[in-house]
This record gives sequence, structure tokens and C-alpha cells, in this order.
Amino acid sequence: MKYIEPLAKLIAELGKLPSVGEKTAARYAYAILESTDEDVDALVEAIKNVREKVHFCSVCGNFTEGDICEICATRKPTTICVVKEPRDVTALEKVKGYEGVYHVLHGVISPIDRVGPDDIRIKELLARLDGVEEVILATNPDVEGEATAMYIARLIKPLGIKVTRIARGLPEGSVIEYADEGTLMRALNSRITL
Repeated sequence: MKYIEPLAKLIAELGKLPSVGEKTAARYAYAILESTDEDVDALVEAIKNVREKVHFCSVCGNFTEGDICEICATRKPTTICVVKEPRDVTALEKVKGYEGVYHVLHGVISPIDRVGPDDIRIKELLARLDGVEEVILATNPDVEGEATAMYIARLIKPLGIKVTRIARGLPEGSVIEYADEGTLMRALNSRITL
């Protein structure tokens, strides 16, 4: 379907969002067109605020408004749960049973995508290990996540720190962000030592 220029541009921009195809982008665009000026202004302001105020925690790499996120500021760092991206922290926090801190890698090792160990936050993780008793590797159970977990485990195990991997409560190839709380709790509670 051919859209008028301003509508076509909005649909194109909305279509850049993950999992938003042309039909969904068009629905969003029409909803914006039908919204009140106040609702549109609130949406624009929310987008500006998140871009201006949200950045990465200087300790763990999670999203925060301050220099250090609330989790790093309030929890004991004796257990570190290593995840691929900040949205994995959000998913794991829904479980409400984990009391340690996190470390966000901001990616995984992927030779096909030319992402090596130096391209993700592994050095920063190694710098945080003083006083740590356990590192839980909670990368996604896909090829890249498994490779990253094994690489990190090989670096940490010689240091005498317990290294565990979340259990297979998550099916192979799944994404932590989309798992339900029960599955995540089982995966955390039945993690295995590597």
C-alpha cells in the first residue's frame, strides 16, 4: 500500500523496532495519528527521557539513571550472575529469588559476527572477582551463549571460584527474556557446576 510521505516515514521508523513488521508499524502509526496532542507529547517526552537519562551502570553494565544501579548499590557482590544483555537482568529479577549481583556482557562470542572475547565485557568481569564466591553463567542456551559460558568458565575456574551454569530449565535455542518466572526459577535453582 502506498502511504502519504509523513505517514510512510513514521511507518518506516517504527518498522526499525525489533519484531515490528510493516503491518504492525502501520497500526502504531495510525494509533499515533488518532492520539491526542497530549498523548503524542508524552510519548515523545518518554523517548527523549530514556535516551537522555538511561545509561549503563559503571559496575555491572545494567541500565541505570545514576552512576551505579540499585542492584550493585544494595547487594553483596559475593555471587555474580553473568548475562548477555540488560533485558536478561530484568527477566531474572522477576524471579525474586536471586540475591546476588549481575554482570552484563553486552554480547556473546560469535566468530561468524566477528565478535571475540575482547569485544564484550569479559575483562571487566575478571576485574570484579575479588571476594566473589560464585559466578553463575546465565547466557542464552544457544551456540554463542554456550561458547561464551565455556570460555569464561575456563578463565575463572583456575582462580578457585565456583563457576556454575544455569540448568536446562530453558530449552535449547530459547531466549531468557521470554521465559516465564517458573522456568527461570527452576533454571537458577538447578544450575550445575562447570
